[in-house]
Amino acid sequence: MTRYPQGPAASPGFLLWHLTLAWQRAVAAVLEPLDLTHVQFVLLACAWWLGTQGQVPNQLQLARQAGIDVKMTSQVVRRLEAKGLLHRQVDPGDSRARRLRLTAEGARLSQRAIAAVEQADAQFFGTAAAITTLLQRMIGPGLPRDRATAPAGGGA
Repeated sequence: MTRYPQGPAASPGFLLWHLTLAWQRAVAAVLEPLDLTHVQFVLLACAWWLGTQGQVPNQLQLARQAGIDVKMTSQVVRRLEAKGLLHRQVDPGDSRARRLRLTAEGARLSQRAIAAVEQADAQFFGTAAAITTLLQRMIGPGLPRDRATAPAGGGA
């Protein structure tokens, strides 16, 4: 039995799933020429953002900011490091933690990628103010807004 006898197209979750797939395809299309996956972009953009806020995040802080699993973050960060886009350095306060800094190339690429994704978002969503407000309200307080979710020190 279903709450939607008219079919899945009446289910908000089903519609959101298909909207997400369509949006991910649009983003992947603009990132492909930059040789970035969507996850690589999110981590690179979050590292860039945190850096502009005067932070040198560790992998845990970056994972929290991006909303990505810590193990996946570690794997993707290694790939970004191999591409010469960021450096991982041992945290002087915690030898288990790695502080992350974008290279000059990583900073340039992150800004190009952010501009490309913002353009794709504008084309996909149109005027985003009402949509952004709705999504923020639906997600609630669990979403990082304008600064990192973790304090500056500690973590792995």
